[in-house]
Amino acid sequence: MAITLEKILNSARKLGASDVHLVCGIAPALRIHGEIRVVEGAPLTQEDLRRVYDAHLNDVQKRTFEEDWQVCFSKRLEGIGRFRISVYLHAGAPEFSVRLSESHVRSSKELGLPEALEDLCRLTDGLVLITGPTGMGKTTTLNFIVNTINETRRAKIITIEDPVEFEHQNNRSIIIQQELLGDVKSYKSALRHVLRQDPDVIVVGEMRDLETMETALIAAETGHLVIATLHTPDCVQTLQRIYSVFPAEQQNSIVVQLANSIQAIVAQKLLPRATGKGLVLATEICISTPAVQNHIREKQVHLIYNEMQTGRKNKMQTMDQVLLDLYQRGDITYDVALSHARDSNFIRHRVEQKSDDSQGNTSMSGPFRRS
Repeated sequence: MAITLEKILNSARKLGASDVHLVCGIAPALRIHGEIRVVEGAPLTQEDLRRVYDAHLNDVQKRTFEEDWQVCFSKRLEGIGRFRISVYLHAGAPEFSVRLSESHVRSSKELGLPEALEDLCRLTDGLVLITGPTGMGKTTTLNFIVNTINETRRAKIITIEDPVEFEHQNNRSIIIQQELLGDVKSYKSALRHVLRQDPDVIVVGEMRDLETMETALIAAETGHLVIATLHTPDCVQTLQRIYSVFPAEQQNSIVVQLANSIQAIVAQKLLPRATGKGLVLATEICISTPAVQNHIREKQVHLIYNEMQTGRKNKMQTMDQVLLDLYQRGDITYDVALSHARDSNFIRHRVEQKSDDSQGNTSMSGPFRRS
């Protein structure tokens, strides 16, 4: 019996997989709790993959693939839900990476989001950036924010996505979701036109180029809340990335715009749990305080890390502080904390210090302990 994408995705849903990989020469592979697992069965052939290609790409998507040798789009299948398909060439044949979209938006507690994220949902203007490498839950956090605004405010929300992974229903807000190459031609052209559509909230799936960043900053400065993602690993490098995109003669004006419009940067990592079952979210947060804004204007982004280290009262936290907290709670292992730390010595010194304190307290017990 010929293999079908529907059968594979049904099995993936039941097993709790986040992604499916269809690669020639091996059986379908699933990503479960962050690890790739190849299912039992016959290896896929080029004929199998060509059948999937013919069945699930329309004429426009096929033309795009033939021109660019890659294409990304989303689909919905009854009984399975929505999923994102990335098609690419390998040894002259199409192969597939499929991301299964969640069927509902989880709560902040279920996602492990910090309290500061709920505060960001109350903002009415400015720029909020969700950052992190691919596969670190940026889209999930983005959809949590959109869903929270939709449930609590009467607003018009316009999203520009590549592709649309989760379909929001109008609640208290009106939501218009536009898909790249389906509804709009590019992020930059779509973002320019969005400003004419009376939006309150603008969601940009990814800020990829100078024009998109520039238009997003203008929108954030002129009374809109703009939420966007970037593929940068932490808050400081996010600011450095934005600086570096613009030519030198523009940077002085851009840093002023950025300082005036930025509200928060949220950098995410998904880490394996110490139990080996599932993933836990680690979130670095930079909130725009007067001191942070001043460092941005002065292009002293390296000093922002110090503000984050001492900014707990403003709900800021560095990735190293979060990793230490997760390790001390038993959510992640010591090795995972060290391997993802910006400064591994910070983790080592704090753990050693706590160990020394614990031993000191133990040595004072016994005959000196109060009854």
